[in-house]
Amino acid sequence: MQPSAIPEFNYTPPHAPWFSVLHADDYILVLDKPSGLLSVPGKAAEHQDCLEIRVQAQYPDARTVHRLDMDTSGVCIMGLTANAHRNLSMQFQRRKTAKTYIARVQGGLPAPEGEVDLPLICDWPNRPRQMVDHDKGRTALTRWQVVEENDGVTRVLLFPVTGRSHQLRVHMQALGCSILGDRFYAPDAVRDAAPRLQLHALDLTVHHPADGRRVTFSSAAPF
Repeated sequence: MQPSAIPEFNYTPPHAPWFSVLHADDYILVLDKPSGLLSVPGKAAEHQDCLEIRVQAQYPDARTVHRLDMDTSGVCIMGLTANAHRNLSMQFQRRKTAKTYIARVQGGLPAPEGEVDLPLICDWPNRPRQMVDHDKGRTALTRWQVVEENDGVTRVLLFPVTGRSHQLRVHMQALGCSILGDRFYAPDAVRDAAPRLQLHALDLTVHHPADGRRVTFSSAAPF
């Protein structure tokens, strides 16, 4: 079943908490982004409120390293110096980080664990939707592991090897298991089965830019 038209976008970002800090030192700032808040400003004036702007009001030197989708919550890291930002950005580009997400999806996955290797490209007439394109798409790989199944809903850990836009949403849809609350890719009944997108960035592991040690930051799933 194909998803219906995207519901009209009405940006009403959450105000409590304004933002939550998981860790701060002289080099990095690790945040717990709430669902419903943009990571960076949008083009429209009404889309200027975002995690980056909120954080920079208190930490003027904070620089965005990576983004979480507006509807996704969880661990997000920023650099507090130019060198730290450059170091972290390079880690993401070279896939030296490790990310774990948790999601609740409709239906059962085909095995206790597996992977989805499907190239993605922007579905330009329907942007920001993405789609699978075996000819022109960019490589996208997601590994997954089932946590539990209950009443037709599966809780699953997702390990993105690449970091394409909407990768986890599209890959779960491709398995026939759309993420609950997904307004872009889920059928209406699955979209309306949860008050928000049931996708959360659970853990992020990086090399600390100060000394290279491997560090992991975590945020408990709110669902």
